[in-house]
Amino acid sequence: MRKIYLFTGALIIIASAFFVWYYVYKSDSNEKKQIQTAEVIRRDIGSNVLATGIIKPKVGAEVKVGSRVSGIVKKLRANIGDYVKAGQIIAELDDAKLRAKLNLSLAAMNKAQADYDYAGLNLERQKSLLGQNYISQQQYDLSENAYKIADAQLKQAEANVEVAKVQLSYTTLYALTSGIISSVSTQEGETVSAGLSAPTFVNIIDLGRLEVQVYVDETDIGKIQDGQEATFTVDTYSGTDFKGAVTAIYPKAVIQDNVVNYIVVVEIKDFQNKILRPEMTTTVTIHLETRKNVLAIPSKAIQREKGERFVTVLKDNTHIRKKIKTGWYDASYTEIVDGIKEGEFILLSE
Repeated sequence: MRKIYLFTGALIIIASAFFVWYYVYKSDSNEKKQIQTAEVIRRDIGSNVLATGIIKPKVGAEVKVGSRVSGIVKKLRANIGDYVKAGQIIAELDDAKLRAKLNLSLAAMNKAQADYDYAGLNLERQKSLLGQNYISQQQYDLSENAYKIADAQLKQAEANVEVAKVQLSYTTLYALTSGIISSVSTQEGETVSAGLSAPTFVNIIDLGRLEVQVYVDETDIGKIQDGQEATFTVDTYSGTDFKGAVTAIYPKAVIQDNVVNYIVVVEIKDFQNKILRPEMTTTVTIHLETRKNVLAIPSKAIQREKGERFVTVLKDNTHIRKKIKTGWYDASYTEIVDGIKEGEFILLSE
């Protein structure tokens, strides 16, 4: 029985020693973890702005082809997804009515031409007779007036022919730019009516003239400038980095869910032999200039409270909380503009 008591007591002593060691070690580890520090030093910071964007056609890269005259669609030579070149025929309208109108205009012009020729000959005769005093000046003036009227009527008839030719040309629709047909809004046999606006037949998008519209937060927009390099990715080509450059910043903000963003236009410099399409979502990194030899600390050391930024400085084994003013930042470090000095040690947050 005594041996059992001795064995039990030994187990109790060993277990107590283990728990004492464990808690002491754990406490020391926590203390070491809590007092991890970093020195405030100078370094170079290459700052980036990360934002999301959408691929959009450039101005003029998306063209709507429509009809300026009414008529029946006789032939439609385009389907969604087809590639067309500038000047290629897209559709043809029934031109019987306009062709008949042109023929009428041509006939009227021929009559006006005959009247003009006769009036010219008559004027020459009247001029000769006037010189021989066989007719009065009034008769000559009437002949001259008839000639001028015939000349005006001929010019009007010629203009009517030109108008008829132009209207007839509207029955054939051409692609104004090269690109991919993105939509077709009519079909063969339909009657289109041209009113105040031309009815759209097809939309053509030039996939070689795209840009990225990036939504940049108001806190970062002041760092963006024209000419800055940018890279972006799209989900469909997740392993490809596309290169671009900032070309414009929209002056008006876009507010969504009470978040203020500004649209930054990034021109695509290299398509990497890939096909990009409008409305693709992008993840964009805009590369800002590198800040040389600035005071910087690890970003994880910064605490935020009510819009202010603070760090905890370790001095003479005491913790002093200081308010700081920050500047640029990259993925790991933040520039310190004011609040702490070079050589001080700060606590790192867990």
